[in-house]
Amino acid sequence: MMFRSAGVALLVCAGASALAEGVAWTYRGEQGAEHWAEMRREWALCSKGQRQSPIDIVASQPGPATPLRFDYRPAPLRIVNDGHTVRVRFASGGHGGSRLFLGHEALNLQQFHFHTPGGDKLHGEEFPLGMHFLHKSASGRLVALVLLFRQGAENPALKALLPHMPTPGLPEQTLAQVAVDPAQWLPVSKGYYRYEGSLTAPPCTEGVLWLVMKQPLEVSAVQLAALHRLFPDNARPTQPLRGRQVLEMP
Repeated sequence: MMFRSAGVALLVCAGASALAEGVAWTYRGEQGAEHWAEMRREWALCSKGQRQSPIDIVASQPGPATPLRFDYRPAPLRIVNDGHTVRVRFASGGHGGSRLFLGHEALNLQQFHFHTPGGDKLHGEEFPLGMHFLHKSASGRLVALVLLFRQGAENPALKALLPHMPTPGLPEQTLAQVAVDPAQWLPVSKGYYRYEGSLTAPPCTEGVLWLVMKQPLEVSAVQLAALHRLFPDNARPTQPLRGRQVLEMP
């Protein structure tokens, strides 16, 4: 699936399908992240980009008071395992769709998916799991909301979803009898970090707004093992900040 923003095609993913424009890629090995820019000329940003994701958030500046307001709603489960991750999709916009309000701007929830390890770090801490909630603005901009998880207690939302997670190679399924409520994943605290970044998969397109929630959640060792049976580790290494400013919202 593609979005267009300022005339640039954006793959709907911070970990897209195993084929990007007909070229196979992975996160590790000969076709891994350190080689993406060598595999195709159009992927040069993967090594030369100035605003790449994920990052290690070690310092931040106070930002404007732009609160997040979530209007997430239950929907029939649409789910697929593309070999890189398990992805849950949502209907775009329209009446009854899930939205995130960034100040007064409404962003339509498109999908969420999983990364092991979490990708973005906080003060050097690497998290065993991350979730990316991908939104689209009215102008077509991609906005990624990141949830990070420490190993600890069993996660109730993941417990409900795991039995429905498919193995790779199956077509996308819609389970009308199973409702998924994205609001059940959210932390109590809505403080977040904000920075300008990119897709975390080829072609590493920039112009993506990243919102990283400050409060980590918990996931159990058993649940992490279950995810690892469904897909391999799929997180791009953290990228240089290159002078970017990270804003912190309380």
